[in-house]
Amino acid sequence: MAAPILRSFSWGRWSGTLNLSVLLPLGLRKAHSGAQGLLAAQKARGLFKDFFPETGTKIELPELFDRGTASFPQTIYCGFDPTADSLHVGHLLALLGLFHLQRAGHNVIALVGGATARLGDPSGRTKEREALETERVRANARALRLGLEALAANHQQLFTDGRSWGSFTVLDNSAWYQKQHLVDFLAAVGGHFRMGTLLSRQSVQLRLKSPEGMSLAEFFYQVLQAYDFYYLFQRYGCRVQLGGSDQLGNIMSGYEFINKLTGEDVFGITVPLITSTTGAKLGKSAGNAVWLNRDKTSPFELYQFFVRQPDDSVERYLKLFTFLPLPEIDHIMQLHVKEPERRGPQKRLAAEVTKLVHGREGLDSAKRYRMITEGGVSINHQQVTNPESVLIVGQHILKNGLSLLKIGKRNFYIIKWLQL
Repeated sequence: MAAPILRSFSWGRWSGTLNLSVLLPLGLRKAHSGAQGLLAAQKARGLFKDFFPETGTKIELPELFDRGTASFPQTIYCGFDPTADSLHVGHLLALLGLFHLQRAGHNVIALVGGATARLGDPSGRTKEREALETERVRANARALRLGLEALAANHQQLFTDGRSWGSFTVLDNSAWYQKQHLVDFLAAVGGHFRMGTLLSRQSVQLRLKSPEGMSLAEFFYQVLQAYDFYYLFQRYGCRVQLGGSDQLGNIMSGYEFINKLTGEDVFGITVPLITSTTGAKLGKSAGNAVWLNRDKTSPFELYQFFVRQPDDSVERYLKLFTFLPLPEIDHIMQLHVKEPERRGPQKRLAAEVTKLVHGREGLDSAKRYRMITEGGVSINHQQVTNPESVLIVGQHILKNGLSLLKIGKRNFYIIKWLQL
């Protein structure tokens, strides 16, 4: 069976690649209740990049999200491999995609790859990932589960919009792979995959042409991801997989596997990859990860990452990383034109993301650190701009054990140090 052609979703039927923003003026600036509104609204925000396949045999992707059909609500999943003990900013867009679908009433699954992480996903990589010990993968998986659950709780508590939301579930694929025997698995699953198709994937081709080549473990990764999709389809009725744009080949493998076995239609939605100013993908492997675990990247550092974004990126990031309505984003950008020195869009972006990741307390702590960096704090009439400054006796602390702390213009405090 030939792989279906990838195309983007248009307003009506499936057709060639099309910029939906041309077709969606004022209508998208209001809440959407229809299926095409949900998909098109996220396409207009830039969060949903591509939809796959071109067309279904029994049902179309928009029909799955239509509240007026028996298929509503749908179940959508996205995978997160525990190659580290924390998620990072590069994972946020996939999570935002799940959250937007959840807010529209659908059930979403965040799948921790406790099994697949031991193989290593070759997608988007120029060399093989360093192998991880079993216990380390398990520890990372536990940490990722806690991180995902914390993000989902912040989303539920701090960003409610009055609608009835779907569920958010965290699963780990080691739960079904640990029960599998290798020969039995290959006999049951392996015959449904064609080598020519697997070898044709772009991620595989790039690695095969590299000096290092590609290991069998990495090559087999797309088979396991395809089986994950099949397992979730069978057990939870999951018909849609969400992933980064570098996951397209793996999503195709899952589509082909399920369609061969069941004859049913399943679909994939990709989100764009976030890159640094140099164009490098943000993440652990690139060495530029901004972590979502406060022990690895503090709320202040996360806030600063977003508040430092340049003007030519901030509007796009407000659409991608926040739940703010498009009219509100337009208004924020209009104010920015009048007073660019205030960096209003950057501060709002940083506040929204920090609140989602670290909660209201995390945002408050980040703003307190910001007051220091912006020169709003002095000790003994000496301005302090580094939150990590070490207080020195005789300079910040007088010999009598007192310090005069000034915060802002009018708030003065006398601090008595009990131990010096």
